[in-house]
Amino acid sequence: MLTNDTLAEWDRENFFHPSTHLAAHARGDTPTRIITGGKGVWIEDRDGKKMLDAFAGLYCVNVGYGRTSIADAISEQAHKLAYYHAYMGHGTEASVTLSKMVLDRAPSNMSKVYFGLGGSDANETNIKLVWYYHNILGKPEKKKIISRQRGYHGSGLMTGSLTGLGLFHKKFDLPLAQVTHTEAPYYLHRHDPDMSETEFSAWCAQQLEKMILAEGPETVAAFVAEPMLGTGGIVPPPEGYWAAIQEVLRRYNILLVCDEVVTGFGRLGTMFGADHYGIEADLITIAKGLTSAYAPLSGSIVSDRMWQVLARGTDENGAFGHGWTYSAHPIGAAAAIANLKLIDELGLVENAGQTGAFMRVKLQEALSSHPNVADIRGEGLLCAVELAETRQPLKSFDPAGGVVASVVSAMGQRGVIARAMPQSDTIGFAPPLCISREEVETVVETTRAAIQEVLG
Repeated sequence: MLTNDTLAEWDRENFFHPSTHLAAHARGDTPTRIITGGKGVWIEDRDGKKMLDAFAGLYCVNVGYGRTSIADAISEQAHKLAYYHAYMGHGTEASVTLSKMVLDRAPSNMSKVYFGLGGSDANETNIKLVWYYHNILGKPEKKKIISRQRGYHGSGLMTGSLTGLGLFHKKFDLPLAQVTHTEAPYYLHRHDPDMSETEFSAWCAQQLEKMILAEGPETVAAFVAEPMLGTGGIVPPPEGYWAAIQEVLRRYNILLVCDEVVTGFGRLGTMFGADHYGIEADLITIAKGLTSAYAPLSGSIVSDRMWQVLARGTDENGAFGHGWTYSAHPIGAAAAIANLKLIDELGLVENAGQTGAFMRVKLQEALSSHPNVADIRGEGLLCAVELAETRQPLKSFDPAGGVVASVVSAMGQRGVIARAMPQSDTIGFAPPLCISREEVETVVETTRAAIQEVLG
């Protein structure tokens, strides 16, 4: 029996939930789920139900729940110095130390890191940095940003525009005029089924080049992309994709913003997705795995070539006019330091690579023969099962049927949390990087049983 019904009532009457059907929740048509605790890959709700969180919150609790070393670091920092700002050269021991720790782990061409609070504000910062950079170089016409269909980069005004999912645009007057979207590297849904992965990658690069030429290369400032699509379907890039894309960007002197909010700090089995796919970025966006969500913190890692221009800009124009009150918040920085130490101590980057590979093998063994399983894909501990009404030819389900939502709900009834990816027929998995092989087998068997229940 549910307890504390007053809390559920307060929730419906007072709490404006993000990414929620507002009317249905306020009416009580959808359940209120109040989480009270967690340990490792497991969470517990107020009724004592334990669930294996195979999506790590929102791809973010990388080290798992209940890590006392991070909690202790937060407490110690709060008792010592809960806050001081980072404006005008001020810092704290935590923010300065964390800056070095991040750069020590980042690709070698990166130079400095600016800290914010969440991935959305980090990408807002990135666009301002891109525009400032081109203005200092005397190219004020370079303002347009190209992102990708199905990409996810946040839900602010600019970042929601960068996001290539209609759900984040509809009725919000987005995207803004400066943003256009090129082809998603979604090999399963390629327009020509006879294309190889390499051919499809070349075609994606050709589509990008056509867009740049149509917009005018002199007006295009940057290309913004995740190393692999996350919220847009958990889709690894096809073979040769990043080499082909970067060749086009270099040809037209277009900056590359690599959004590693999901992939950063180990999720792909490497510290960064840029390392994994050979990406040389001008800016790298970080958040989620930076603190494993124990405290809010994000960052924009700036390449050396960009930093030299930004610094020159302040010599010419005075102080850099951008900042947040909570930039480099010392509590968030302390949490991040403890989190990065834990990632190293527990070997979680290596575990993500090895256990992620094991998970894909087990999913293949359990599901590949099912007539409604169209694709099983991923990299590290970021993987997906895509369903379809038919596999040959590929035909998606009618969205009104809510097939994937039904499968994920059936999994929840069995004690495993996965995600029905938005605008997709895809079940998404992104468990904490500490997940064991035994726990992976629980996730796989639950997925198999739920698909069998819903689709037969």
